[in-house]
Order: sequence, then C-alpha cells, then structure tokens
Amino acid sequence: MEQIRNIAIIAHVDHGKTTLVDCLLKQSGTFRANQAIAQEERIMDSMDLEREKGITIKAKNAAFQYRDHHINIVDTPGHADFGGEVERSLSMIDGVLLLVDAKDGPQAQTRFVLRKALESGARPIVVINKIDRDHARPDWVHDQVLELFFALDATEEQLDFPYVYASAKDGYASHDSNAREGDMTPLFDMILEHVPPPRAEAGEGYQLAVANVDYSDYLGRIAFGKIRRGTIQVGDPLHSLQDEQETAAGKVTALFQFEGLKQIQIEEAHAGDIVGVTGLPDVLIGETLVDNPEREALPFKPIDPPTIKMAFAVNNGPFAGQDGKKVTARQIWDRLEREGRANVSLQVATTDESTVFHVTGRGSMQIAVLVEQMRREGYEVLVSRPEVLRQQDANGKWLEPVEKVFLEVPEESVGDVMEALANRKGNVTNMAPAGDRMTLEALAPTRGLIGFEVELLNLTRGEGLMSHLFHEYAPDSGEIPGRRTGVLVSKETGAVTAYALEQLQERGRLLVVPGDKVYPGMIVGENARDNDLPVNPIRSKHLTNIRSQGDGKGIMLKAPLALSLERALEYIAPDEYVEATPSTLRLRKKILDEHARKRAEKAQSAQTAGV
Repeated sequence: MEQIRNIAIIAHVDHGKTTLVDCLLKQSGTFRANQAIAQEERIMDSMDLEREKGITIKAKNAAFQYRDHHINIVDTPGHADFGGEVERSLSMIDGVLLLVDAKDGPQAQTRFVLRKALESGARPIVVINKIDRDHARPDWVHDQVLELFFALDATEEQLDFPYVYASAKDGYASHDSNAREGDMTPLFDMILEHVPPPRAEAGEGYQLAVANVDYSDYLGRIAFGKIRRGTIQVGDPLHSLQDEQETAAGKVTALFQFEGLKQIQIEEAHAGDIVGVTGLPDVLIGETLVDNPEREALPFKPIDPPTIKMAFAVNNGPFAGQDGKKVTARQIWDRLEREGRANVSLQVATTDESTVFHVTGRGSMQIAVLVEQMRREGYEVLVSRPEVLRQQDANGKWLEPVEKVFLEVPEESVGDVMEALANRKGNVTNMAPAGDRMTLEALAPTRGLIGFEVELLNLTRGEGLMSHLFHEYAPDSGEIPGRRTGVLVSKETGAVTAYALEQLQERGRLLVVPGDKVYPGMIVGENARDNDLPVNPIRSKHLTNIRSQGDGKGIMLKAPLALSLERALEYIAPDEYVEATPSTLRLRKKILDEHARKRAEKAQSAQTAGV
C-alpha cells in the first residue's frame, strides 16, 4: 500500500482537468512519444459527446508509474448535474488535485466539488492552472481559494494545503507564479509527498465497495472500486452484499488494473488497489463485494437527491419509426433501466401509462445527455419539460428545491437580469464588479431557473454566464410565470414552403425551414403573442395561366430560431414534448389534434376553477 497513491482531479467546468490528466500521463512515460494517442488532446474524454461539448460527463480511471509508485487517477466531471459521478469517484481516492483557473478563480462548481472532497476526508493539492493566460492573477486566486476553504469548514490539516502554479496546456508546474517553462516534476513530487497511502487494511478475505460499473461483451459486468481490505485473486469466491443482504454469488473470473488508459488483466490485487472485478451477472453501484457473505457490507454514503423529473414517452407521432430503429416501450424502458443501474444519481420509474416513464436527476443537462446518447444509439423518444421534485416537511407543508445562482453579466445588462430574476422569484444576495462586468449571487427556486439561461442569453446578447448549485429545500415561493409567448402550431401534413414561411414570419420567429416535413400538432414557430396559433406552413402560391420568370423568387426569410436539445427541453411548455430521433429534433404538442387539445384545455380550466 505504501507504493500506491489514489487521487482525483476536481475543478469547475473548463478549468483544465482533462488537459492536466493528459499531461501527467504523457510526462510520466505512460505513452511512447511516437504513439498516436500521445499526440491527441483530451485523451480522457472518450465519449463523442464529451469532445463535442468540451466537458467531462463520465468519471474515468487511468494510472501511471512514477518513482516506483503506482498512481491511480480519476478524471471527474466539473458540472454539478453530474455530481453523482464526482461523489462515487471520491469514495475510491485519498487525495485530490483541485484545479483553479488563474484568471477566473473559484467558480460555482469549484465550491461544489471541493465541498464533496473535503467531506470525504481527501487531502487537497491546489493547482492554479492557466498562469500563461492574459490577465492571469495567480496570487489573487490563491487568496480566493484559501477563503473558500475557510467557508467550507476545512480541517486544519486541509487548510494547510500545498499548491503549485501550472500551465497544463504547455506542460509545466512551478512554485513560482512567474515561471513559463519546465515540466510537471514539482507536481509529481507533491503527489508522492502530500497524498497519503490508501485508507485500507491488510487481512484475510477481501472487501471492495463498487463505485462504477462497466460492461464487456465477453466478460459481462465489470465492477470497479477500491479494495478496502485483503487480497483478491482470480478464482476466489465472489459475493455481493447490499444492506447486509446477499444479492448474488459466483467466483472471480477476471481482475483488471489500469495502466495508462488500458485495462490490464492481473491475477492478484491487494488492499488499496483500484481494480475491476468480473464474475457476477448483475452488480450495482454501492454494493460490497466480499469473499464470504458473513462479512459486513461497507457503508455507502447516499448522494444528494435528484431535484427534477422528466417524462420519457414512446413516439406516437405521424413520423414515428421513420428514423430510429428502437421505438417500442420495452426497448426504451430497458435502456433507461440500464442507465439507472450504472448512474447512481439518476433514477428511473414506470408510470400508470405503459408508454410513459419518469426519469429523475440533478439537472436538465444530465438528462439531456442521456437523451442525446439514446438518439445516437438509434432510439426515438418523446421528452417532457423538466418538472421540479417537491418534498413535505414534518407538518405536511410543501417545500421546493432552491438553487444558489452565480451570474457574470455585462454591466449594462445588470438591471434587466435582476428584473428577470425577480420575476422568477430569485433574490440577489451579493453583487460585485469584475472589470467591465458584474458578478451576481442569488437564491432562486429550481423551477424559476428552467428556461432562464435562454432568457439570460437574450438579455445579455449572448454574453451572460450562469452556473447554479442545489442550496436547500424551502417553502413554495408562489406562482412563477411560464413562457411568455405562444407558439405557431401546424394544422397540416407535408413539406414546408418558403411562400408559407414568408407569411408566417410576420407573426413571430420560425423553427423550421423550407423543405422540412411537418404534421398537425407540430410546433413550427414562436408566436409574438401569448396564445397558440394554428397555421398552415405548407401553403403554396396559387398558380395562374400567366407565369412570370421571377415567380417564386425573391422570398427573404429570417434565420430560424435554432434550439439545442438542452435549450429545447427548457423552452417547451408543460403541454408540449421534444420529439428526439437519431437525426431530427421536433417540438410538438402532447395532444396533436387541435379539437382534442381545446377540450383538454377547457377540462383543465374547469378543474382548476373547482379547486
């Protein structure tokens, strides 16, 4: 154990975690200089979505050798929506590298991931990264980090954190903030000196807490975690425990250890090692693997509860099955259930309707990533607008989740942003200048933040930045106005024409372009007024016997409103769905028939009035 170090990389989004891991792997000699992977950037971000979005979504393991030490390293997500990945990763490690941007300083997610690390008892090393940036202020950032440690009630040992100044992109670390060359040796040495050996013990038998689960077509489920006690060998008895109850039994068929990014098969592993174990057909995150079912299960710390819920439904639209191959309720449920087993911070459940399922998570981005993954796997699915999860206190009073919001906006937009927050029941608690911009801190109900990012970008001409963290459950803050505009709803089936759109764009912003296929109940644009308006987007110009050479030409259309999947989910109203297929995103009403929709609205109004 003395020759093992288990560490995690934690930071706010885009502060350089993955780049730092790349650098450590390359400089440790894990990759030969002529290996193709050594020439890549962000090699830890293996998912297509991670590379496209520039963020880490799934926590990943790697390892390298340095001065006869085996160093296991975990790259964790920085976005709070993927906090479950962070929490289960921290169960395996004994130290963390906290990365902080030398210009921006600690941000919202910095607070979140550091709080989790300090609560886990991990020893921190602070890496003030990107010191080569223009207008970097590393000494100021160091002071801000220290204040954050105090605010999070760090222990005296944690407050005495070592730190280095670095540029992961250029591959150097130094104790001097003015350094602009060198290598990562100071950071390597700091890891060996300040990160303790694993919190584990030798002894008979073994105990391993499952922190992650993967799947192999050849070996089945692979359970990853740190050996808390004893030694595991291939062929040993294998039992899984959950709340002291045995859930499955078998034998260890294979053991894996990390070497660089590769999983290397080994015959034996010892206390403190982070390994993968196969031999059980089914195993869940949080279970304990043991050699004897009489041994006690290791405690599993519950993670923060989910705060939002979204419905996943079978696509019942006219174009269902034309794009995707996986469209049935059984196929969708199997995929959701599989995700729920592998993602401890996400929960799935059936409903009274056989074609509708509920998915709960930390935030809309987390669930949007799942939808995007399903699209790429050939699924078609309808997804609802996010809905907050409420709780009841001891007196039966309903409480709702409240978020702490961090904003950075242009100075001239402060008034508009504060007004928008107030309309969403947000309360600004702090405000401070940051150059020609202002930083705002506020408390706002989670439901008030749904769709707010889109509004923020409009108010700040695309320059506003926002992040938020779960703060507490508090009494309901009252009614919050929903989307202020209605939508343009197609009442016809067919291909959209430029002639029709030219007429419709006077009523609001369009969501479709000529040639797009539409159907009744599909949303084709945003109405400038607050009501929904049925329209005909496929209308064509009536032909006459006399045609001019310029007929059909000269139509000028404004650029359509482009909505990403995340933005679309926050844009839609409670009576609408996002229809997600492998190649298309459509917005539609839940009830497609116009007359049925009106009857449902009248019934809802009558019910509300009766209440």
